Amino acid sequence: MSAPAAPRSSKRPRPALNGSTARRSELARRLTYLTLTAVAFFSMLPLYYSIVVASRDNAALADVPPPLVPGGNFFANVARVFDTVPFAMAMVNSVLVSGSVAIAVMFFSTLAGFAFAKLRFRGRNALLLLTVATMMVPTQLGIIPLYMLMVKLEWTGSMYALIVPALVNAFGVFFMTQYLSRALPTELLEAGRVDGCTTWGLFWHVVLPAARPAAAVLGMLTFMSVWNDYFWPLVVLTPEDPTVQVALSTLASGYVNDYVLGLAGTTLGTLPLVLVFALLGKQIIGGIMQGAVKG
Repeated sequence: MSAPAAPRSSKRPRPALNGSTARRSELARRLTYLTLTAVAFFSMLPLYYSIVVASRDNAALADVPPPLVPGGNFFANVARVFDTVPFAMAMVNSVLVSGSVAIAVMFFSTLAGFAFAKLRFRGRNALLLLTVATMMVPTQLGIIPLYMLMVKLEWTGSMYALIVPALVNAFGVFFMTQYLSRALPTELLEAGRVDGCTTWGLFWHVVLPAARPAAAVLGMLTFMSVWNDYFWPLVVLTPEDPTVQVALSTLASGYVNDYVLGLAGTTLGTLPLVLVFALLGKQIIGGIMQGAVKG
């Protein structure tokens, strides 16, 4: 009795690449890596040269060719930064304001995005359109009435004047609305309601985990935006209690520009942004890959 025949595989064998196709594929791969390396190099070059200048003295800036490796004066220049302006207080203020605003924007924008994307209520489209329309109004137009409100609330000179007006923004609401409308299946919400979950329970247990990649991107963008904000902190805070950007402007406001001092402060002011990206990088890459798979 003959043995039963082995079942045939349903997968077709992948055709082998001929020589010219393989060479073109290898050339394309090398060009891709070369392009990415060049982009990374030119992106990191300004930060690296800032470190080089911050670690030398002003006389080294006139050298020809210019210095390309760090010197040995970095910590001395950092000490000068802290002696010239209240930079430690500025760093604490910026971290407090930027972190608080980023967390609040992520939470409230996700909450509003969930409502606009998945809940049905009267006037939903009109409210979303009105929210997006506020993005067309220049920020400078609201500075005077906002300052008058801060004076009436007696918040001038305090961090409340920086945190409270920025707890939610139109961009975050629109961004999370667009993301949740595609990334959050309606069937998943209906299944949660069948299991007896309330609307708040759906938001906490279903929406927030699904929105985590987009919320990480929004949090990073918000942190960077608030950290780099200069005009409103200059208006509402005192010189003795500044943020990082106001302190950096003070370093560059002398009669003679001290480039070494300014770039030493700039290097210190850049480190928290690098740390935030390092902490949220995994979520950001995960969100990009998730969007690529769904697309």
